[in-house]
Amino acid sequence: MEESYSKGYQSFYEGVKACVPTILGYLGIGLAAGIVGKGSGLSVFEIMLLSIIVYAGSAQFIISGMILMGSPIGPIVLTTFLVNLRHFLMSLSVADYFKKETMLQSIGIGTLLTDESYGVLMTAIQNGKKVTTKWAHGLNLTAYLTWIIATVVGGLIGDWIPNPEQFGLDFALTAMFIGLIILQVELPMRKRTKQTVVTLLSVVFSLYLLMGLLSAEMSVIVATLIGCTVGMVVNRGSN
Repeated sequence: MEESYSKGYQSFYEGVKACVPTILGYLGIGLAAGIVGKGSGLSVFEIMLLSIIVYAGSAQFIISGMILMGSPIGPIVLTTFLVNLRHFLMSLSVADYFKKETMLQSIGIGTLLTDESYGVLMTAIQNGKKVTTKWAHGLNLTAYLTWIIATVVGGLIGDWIPNPEQFGLDFALTAMFIGLIILQVELPMRKRTKQTVVTLLSVVFSLYLLMGLLSAEMSVIVATLIGCTVGMVVNRGSN
């Protein structure tokens, strides 16, 4: 038996286990998203459809806010597309690890890849673990089903919790992103301090400058591209 298997990075069940921290985060975020969706006038069925089709916490919060503002369907669709455009970058960055899999398997992994599952996947890869398609499916499907259930429950109880901020549910998404950043940075900081610092600074400064020129969504996308480019150049220069 391979060492990577014994450490739990190959089976579907181990992928489910790796998703446990994400489950805990999704419960809070999903409840908040469902409550906010209900407050914007969406039905529980519509909240469930958003979670099944869009499957993106930040985008679903934005959609609910735009509905409350009376925005037409066109800007809502465009904004959602721009917010979720970063998922193309995440999928591309992990495609090489699954290049031997069939197109159907690759589409399955890429379609259900979120910020949180991407963070768990990249942490495993950075720690030198051999991940498999079964493990990735266990991780992604567990997160997907948890999100759907949590948002539906949030929609069901939305009438009784009109103000999720008083419970701190509005900070749940931010808190999860902070945790993911720490997990992503901890190992690289020990191994490649200079490269990590330069890449992070390039993202921070470019985002700061772009926010005055572009929309928030486009600023994030462009800053991400700049960070990826800088990271690639710095990494090649150190090898």
